[in-house]
Parts: sequence; structure tokens; C-alpha cells
Amino acid sequence: MKQSGPRILLIEDDASLSLLLAEELELDGYQVVRAGSVQEGCELAVSEAPDLVVSDLRLPDGDGLEILKSLQAQGQSLPFVIITAFGTVNQAVDALKAGADDFLTKPLSTDHLRLKIRRLLAQADLSRQLAQLRSADGKDDSLGLVGESRAMAKLRSEILQVARSHAAVLINGESGTGKELVARAIHRQSDRRDRPFLAVNCAGIPSELMESEFFGHEAGAFTGARQARKGLFAEADGGTLLLDEIGEMPLALQAKLLRVLQEGCVKPVGADQEESVDVRILASTHVDLQQAVNAGSFREDLYYRLETLSLNVPPLRDRDDDVDLLAMHFLREASGRHGRGFIKLSDVTLRTLMDYPFPGNVRELSSAIERAVTFCEGDTIHPDHLPDRIRKRQVEVSGQSPSRHSDNLSEWPTLEKLQQDYVRKVMKAVDGNKRRAAQILGINRRTLYRWHDSWQEAGND
Repeated sequence: MKQSGPRILLIEDDASLSLLLAEELELDGYQVVRAGSVQEGCELAVSEAPDLVVSDLRLPDGDGLEILKSLQAQGQSLPFVIITAFGTVNQAVDALKAGADDFLTKPLSTDHLRLKIRRLLAQADLSRQLAQLRSADGKDDSLGLVGESRAMAKLRSEILQVARSHAAVLINGESGTGKELVARAIHRQSDRRDRPFLAVNCAGIPSELMESEFFGHEAGAFTGARQARKGLFAEADGGTLLLDEIGEMPLALQAKLLRVLQEGCVKPVGADQEESVDVRILASTHVDLQQAVNAGSFREDLYYRLETLSLNVPPLRDRDDDVDLLAMHFLREASGRHGRGFIKLSDVTLRTLMDYPFPGNVRELSSAIERAVTFCEGDTIHPDHLPDRIRKRQVEVSGQSPSRHSDNLSEWPTLEKLQQDYVRKVMKAVDGNKRRAAQILGINRRTLYRWHDSWQEAGND
């Protein structure tokens, strides 16, 4: 079957190891091109245009770092992984100083290598997205949203659809899911992209000042109003206004917002005449507005006006393996803010993050990475750099033990039965995602498949 994924150049003179690694990587959907020497590796690096290079350090005709230096001399910047059976700290330092992205020693864990490759390719993709955003003519297919899960692909498709309309949009989602990022993506994809985008948190404005804040006021309209002031609607004229946490808006102001949506006019406090405005309204909330309508705290007519076009931003727990991509994204940002160089996440740290449910969603993950970078003094973030609540969750999960059965030893379950029960529990927790289950269990994915097949044959699954 022809592969269509990223292309990897594998340079290894041990034919059996080269074949094994190639088969493992092809199972992950990568295209693999193999070489067995420095000369062949340099030639294929040019002719095959790989997305990433994995090279042995010691090759029959030279040093694997020569291939890296050759690529650098040609102005190519590719993720580059060095592997060797002769690993020393000094060699690792030399490889990293030369520009290698990672250094792995034999005997090589294929799972470890696959994880490194995925992370490096994702990091390279993020760099490309950043370059596109900085380019005036660049097209950003990600819409500025990090993640490759099915839920995010669906959200991007919906953003492109609603961006074509001028109608109001209701953005639903738990706190910390990135609702403002979604609103900004809608604005950037609309024909208002060159006009203002303003965001206001309805929960952060005192109720007595809301009307003036939104609609403006005339001089002398109230005590302290010494001069006229434009409101947010006037400032956003021609563009987009995001009303964050709209469920916190007082009922009296909801009625006036409904009039703006219907008539396209605002009346500043103290003014005699209405003013026309052309503003697209985006509203976001983490509460169930239908329940708020039923409770009498939100206008039903306004709800139905907003709900016509609605988007649901998925919580992080429903975004499959986006945690590692987001973690690397926030790591790059935090490293830049702190003026740090190369920092990476240890495999245990990444597994700890992926096992945590993140009730605070993307915002909580961002804060956790910020803390980790702050307290990390080396070049690798370990679990003890993470917040206590995340570390404790990992200890609780890994420290679980089966409940004690009766004192009759003959009734105690076998080790195989305990293993089956625990594997089933993990599989249920990750919704059948075998790759993530294997990471949690600390085993090779093929081992998990083998266990599953043997249990099915025995009628135990």
C-alpha cells in the first residue's frame, strides 16, 4: 500500500535493524527511504526531499553528523535524530551542538523513536504554521488552532462555513477551551478581516457601566461623563465584536442588544438619536443558555437569534492525542518568553500530561507548561516540574491495586485475570484507543494487540 504521510530518511548500515525500523515507521503511515552510508544518505537527502532524518552515528564511510552538516550547508533545516550503540554524554552534547534534535542510544526502543519522530514532525509543522501566519500572503490551514484530532477538524470546517455569513454566532464551550481563539479565527476568515476585532468580557464590567461601555455616552449624560465617548459597537464598526460570557449580561441590556441585532442601530446614553453601526456579533459562553432561558435569566428571543449559528468548542479530554501537540506549542512559546534555548519534555512527563483529564482544558495545560519552564533549570522537563495536582493524579492512577478478595486463597484471581481486568479498564478509560492504552500500560502496541487476540481466542474478551 502506498504511503502518503511524511517522508523519513533512515540511514543505518545494520540491514536487519534498518528493515525493522522501516516496517515500524511504515505502520505509522510514514514513507521511509533507506540508506546505508554517508554518501548514499547525502544523495537521498537531496533527491527524496525528506521531512525528517534518522541516522546512525557511525557509518561505514564516515560520521552521521556529516549528513547533518551537508544539509545545513545547503540551507535545509530538517528534524534530525542521531542513533548509536556507542553513546556517551560527550557525543550527545556534540550532536546537539551540531544541530541534531535528539540523540538516542542502542538498544533502541522503537516506541521511543516513534514518539520522538511524531513530536519533532509536529514541532516542525508548528514552525511552518507560524511562518505562514507571519507572512502577509501566507494561508494558514490550521486557522490558528493547534490540534489534529477529529473534533478539531470538524470545528475548523464549521468555522469556515459560518465565516461566510454576516449573522451572529454563538460559541459554546467549557472555560479554558479557547473560545476567543475560535472567534478570532471566524473574524480572520470573514470579509471583515481587515476591520477591527474587539473582545469584551461581559462578566468583567460593572452592571451600572455596561450600557455606556457598549453604546457610548454623550457629555454630561451622568456624573463623571465630562466628555462624549464612543462605545464598543461604534469602535468595532465594520468589524467584529465578541461578547464573551454573554450569559452574564443583565436582562435590560439583553433587550438593547437584541435591537442592535435586528435594526443595526445603537443609542448612546444621553443621546436623542440612534446611530447606525455595522458590526458582526459573536457571543461565547460556558453555561447552558437554554437552562438560563428556562430560569428566566436570559431572554428567549435573544437566545434563538444567537443560536441560529452555533459552534461547540470541544474540551481537551475529547481531543484524542492533541495534548502532546499543544504541550509542544506552549513549550515553544514559554521558552521564547523566558529567553531559554532548547527544552524538551521527557517521555514520562508527556505520558503524565496525556493521562491527566485537564478539567481546566487548554488554559490549564498552558499554565502547567509555563510553570514547568519556569522551574526547569536544565534542558528537559520532568514530572516534578509540573503542578502538584497533575503529578498526584499520575501517582493515584499508577498506584491503583485490585481490591482484596476473600480470605479463601483458592478464590483469588490469577495474575493473568488481574492483567486482563486492568487492561480492559485502561481501554475503557481511553475509549478504545489502543495506542494511548499501550502508552499508559508501558508496553508496545503490538504486545497489546497480541494480548487482545490471545484473549479472544481463549474466549475471555
